[in-house]
Formats: sequence, structure tokens, C-alpha cells
Amino acid sequence: MTRIDIETPHGPARAELHCAEEGAAVLMLGHGAGGGIEAKDLVAVTRAAQAAGAHVALVEQPYRVAGRRAPAPAKQLDAAWLAVAEDLAKRFDGLPQVFGGRSSGARVACRTAGDGQAAAVLCLAFPEHPPGKPEKSRQPELDAVTVPTLVVQGETDPFGRPEAGPHHEVVVIPGTHALDKDLDGLSRTVSEWLSRVLRPLS
Repeated sequence: MTRIDIETPHGPARAELHCAEEGAAVLMLGHGAGGGIEAKDLVAVTRAAQAAGAHVALVEQPYRVAGRRAPAPAKQLDAAWLAVAEDLAKRFDGLPQVFGGRSSGARVACRTAGDGQAAAVLCLAFPEHPPGKPEKSRQPELDAVTVPTLVVQGETDPFGRPEAGPHHEVVVIPGTHALDKDLDGLSRTVSEWLSRVLRPLS
């Protein structure tokens, strides 16, 4: 494991690199709004992705690196993410990139997939709407993604459940927004999907 600091328009971000023996792609994973890269679902998915043949970069947004708890505005998160993606593309000799993350990180991955030319998108606990406010849907962020996308959602997630679409499948597993109740099921789901998505890329 290697930690690197990467300059972005909004201060330094940090990436924790977990390399596979032979990686066919780089999976970038972002954290939730109030949590870090040590979240149990992110750790489980990192291991599963390495085993499936992907290098993994756990990305800490500049506001977290600076020690702030409140997340930055969406435009800043997206700009920092794309700066990290650009840096990692050079470090990994232009390997295809899969954008991903949990909760807020999943939204960032969706919003930047087009500009960042992501090969696929992985959403863990996509926050379909704020708890108790189904009228404030974020489904359009997901629907705008045109590359293969997997959404893994807890069956009792108070942030709701996104609808599947032409480019994205939704897999529901036991658990809440934390996605830490069935880590084996989560790992298996992500591993199978990644293997399928990476096959044409390798």
C-alpha cells in the first residue's frame, strides 16, 4: 500500500493505492460525506477488486485531508476528483479507470464519469434522496451515466433505492446505508461485476 498526495484546484487530495498483481484497470473509490476511506464497505470492496484484477485508489477529498468535517460543495468535489483521475491516469500508463465510491462519493463518480471518460461506475449506497424526502430525488445523476454501472444498496437504506436503467443495474443486499451487514455478499457482487466489466478491457 502506498499513500500519495495529489494537487487539485481545491488543495491536496490523498490517494491510498492498493495494487493488484496484474491490473487491467484502476478502480477509484471515494468516501461518504461524513466518513473516510476506512469505511468497512470500502475496505471489503478494495480487497475484492484487487482479487478481480483491478488496482484500487482510495481517494480522500481535499476537505478531509485538511481536517474539515463538513463536505465541500459539489463542484469542488467534482473538480478535485477529476484532478486525481488525471494524475492516476499518468501513474498507471493510461489504464482504463472505473469511478466509484460510497454515498456522496458515488454521486461524485456519477457526475464526473463523462468528463473523466470512466470505463464504468460503481456506486455503493447511492443516496437516492435525503432521508424522509423522496421528492428530492438524485436519480438524474445516475441516469446521466452512459457506461456500465453497478449500484449496491442496503435493503433498509433510509436514503432510498434507485431505479435500474439501461446502463445501470441495482443489487440489493441485507443492511442499511452503511452496507456493513453482509460484507461477503458485497464483495462477491462487486467481484463478479468487475470481472465482467474488465474482461473487454484486458
